[in-house]
Amino acid sequence: MRARGITIAIGIAAIGAVLAGCSGTGGSGGGSDADSGLDGKGPITFVQGKDNSNVIRPLIDKWNKDHPDEKVTFKEQTDKADQQHDDLVQHFQAKDSNYDVVDVDVVWTGEFAAKGWLQPLKGDFEMDNSKLLESTVKSGTYNGTQYSAPRASDGGILYYRKDLVQKAPATWDELLKDCDIAKAKGIGCYAGQFAQYEGLTVNAAEAINTDGGAIVGDDGKTVTVDSPEAKAGLSRLVDAFKGGQIPAEAITYQEEQGRQAFEAGKLMFLRNWPYVYSLAKTDGESTVKDTFGIAPLPGVEEGKPGASSLGGHNAAISVYSKHKATAFEFLKFLQSEETQRFFVTQGSLAPVVASLYDDADLNAQLPYLSTLKTSIENAVPRPVSPFYPAITKAVQDNSYAALKGDKTVDEALKDMASAIQTASAG
Repeated sequence: MRARGITIAIGIAAIGAVLAGCSGTGGSGGGSDADSGLDGKGPITFVQGKDNSNVIRPLIDKWNKDHPDEKVTFKEQTDKADQQHDDLVQHFQAKDSNYDVVDVDVVWTGEFAAKGWLQPLKGDFEMDNSKLLESTVKSGTYNGTQYSAPRASDGGILYYRKDLVQKAPATWDELLKDCDIAKAKGIGCYAGQFAQYEGLTVNAAEAINTDGGAIVGDDGKTVTVDSPEAKAGLSRLVDAFKGGQIPAEAITYQEEQGRQAFEAGKLMFLRNWPYVYSLAKTDGESTVKDTFGIAPLPGVEEGKPGASSLGGHNAAISVYSKHKATAFEFLKFLQSEETQRFFVTQGSLAPVVASLYDDADLNAQLPYLSTLKTSIENAVPRPVSPFYPAITKAVQDNSYAALKGDKTVDEALKDMASAIQTASAG
């Protein structure tokens, strides 16, 4: 995900929309908007964030060649997920029929479905999920109904300089010890995504979950973040900033800044998403093409990998689309094995078709697949809740304050819990 995965430094308009939705009746899927345009065929628009890996345009060209009367237009958003989110909210609120198929970060499904903006994938629109990873299907399901079709999964992995360390650190303590090597080389040791956006929620959640904590309970409402386990997890990041193991400039890093620093040889370890693999191997300016390796995220004890945040993106049909029959066929096209194979070979995107992780040819071509599978198998979803924008804002604001030293870890977790409680009670 890169926040691709990823962001949500939530705008005022988006929060207002969520709070207004608390008293709404959305999510039933039974309104007139969801019942209209079901047989409609014709041109549609696919809305997605910046296509950094250049996989969407070739796929759309292929679709358009085969469907001259049902062509897809690509509406490319920015590469910042908070802006992507707010753009979708604004067009949903305007009941814009031109946003036919939209790319949905896995953490947005609950919010958008609860507002009644996504077409339920049931009845004539029921997807065949038999070949998919179960966790990806769950990411598109809200209140027992599927609303978005998995098209790319994601799990955090550790990129490391195999020319500087003999093996990847399996635990956080091992990583910290290796930081002496980075210091001697005059480069940064470790970075993730620590700017104040959705990526920080991902990194904070991974630290908390790895130590056995949780932000909220399974109901998406009960606050559980003010716990000893959560304190231990967030403290690891805060202490690493204080100790210099995480360089000070990493407080500004989103996915791309971290990738660029790693490719420039300025970092020994980087937590990021799989998309970095192909770019680090092929970018003309990458200085680590032949000197980096990949591994699962480090845990707190040997033999137990760290808990990645489950990332990924799904495709959903807007209830306001007038050509839903075409939109549904496009969803199936995105989920086909041929498309999934293209996603993984051309863009390092994690496939949602389970069998591809065991494909011998793919594993020979893409040696990170087994690592990615481990990451996804140990991944923990971020809170599934209609209040997710408010939850992630609470996590971002307070984790950022703790990393900068403006709050103690105890203060940050207490304020985080209070903000989530207020949002859930609303």
